[in-house]
Amino acid sequence: MGENAISGHLKNLKIDTGRSETLVVCFGEMLIDFVPTVGGVSLAEAPAFKKAPGGAPANVAVGVSRLGGSSAFVGKVGDDEFGKMLAEILRLNNVDNSGMRFDHKARTALAFVTLRADGEREFLFFRHPSADMLLTESELDKNLIQKAKIFHYGSISLIKEPCRSTHLAAMNIAKAAGSLLSYDPNLRLPLWPSEEAARKEIMSIWDLADVIKISEEEITFLTGGDDPYSDEVVLKKLFHPNLKLLVVSEGPNGCRYYTKEFKGRVGGVKVKAVDTTGAGDAFVSGLLNSLASDLTLLTDEKKLREALLFANACGAITVTERGAIPAMPTMDAVQELVKTSRS
Repeated sequence: MGENAISGHLKNLKIDTGRSETLVVCFGEMLIDFVPTVGGVSLAEAPAFKKAPGGAPANVAVGVSRLGGSSAFVGKVGDDEFGKMLAEILRLNNVDNSGMRFDHKARTALAFVTLRADGEREFLFFRHPSADMLLTESELDKNLIQKAKIFHYGSISLIKEPCRSTHLAAMNIAKAAGSLLSYDPNLRLPLWPSEEAARKEIMSIWDLADVIKISEEEITFLTGGDDPYSDEVVLKKLFHPNLKLLVVSEGPNGCRYYTKEFKGRVGGVKVKAVDTTGAGDAFVSGLLNSLASDLTLLTDEKKLREALLFANACGAITVTERGAIPAMPTMDAVQELVKTSRS
């Protein structure tokens, strides 16, 4: 079977929502996470593992769709059982997966991930290379990318060629078509050859984004150790002239926001956390879903604060269940939590 061939039951997976005016296209990796069946253990101590779909861009695509929005995923998996499973999961979640490609030589990426008793995350990746790293520019669905109201991506696709060049080409296609570019670096240091390489590549596309979401840890990393809570650090070192919105996620404490006109903070929504996997992706999907419906919130602080409270609630709901994609919330659930958080 050729690299782009899609077998039997995977044909015709394009979801025609008729909502391309609000389409969020997510570019990057989709993989299988193997998570211990018990919590608080190292990978070596885990008695067994449960498989779960993973990959931040794919999580965001599902998150947008779960909220009732229109989304698509562009990326590559192996022409293997795991790759077919991931394509099917997107289809079942109403994500347009017509931009997915299947590689018959390389396997779908695997990641073993655990949250140890000391609170530290431990990762072990199998990508030597994996199919997601081998997506080429000729395999891009240009028509799909050009339809994007928002084109969203991370930094993992910048680690190696040919995916790095493909990532840059996809950004250029989206930008030329008038899409809003959304960037969540989603730092995963174990995947990079060095800290210096990670910093250099993550910052190499920084000035092209319209919207950027980062965490406190990423501020410290990207600035070389500066105070992540300092507005001055963020505005001087990370805000750039083309940026319409920079959001700093603070987990359960909510988020900070910066635009050319205003800055501020929106508090978190209190819940009992079970598993923080996918919380940042749920936050991003909540924000992008709001943005896709109304770009004016980038210049209207009251609307932006509402959208960020909504995004905080998306993240909060996700931590109350295990896994990323299974825990992505519905619009009704988020609106209910926002309402109760105000009462």
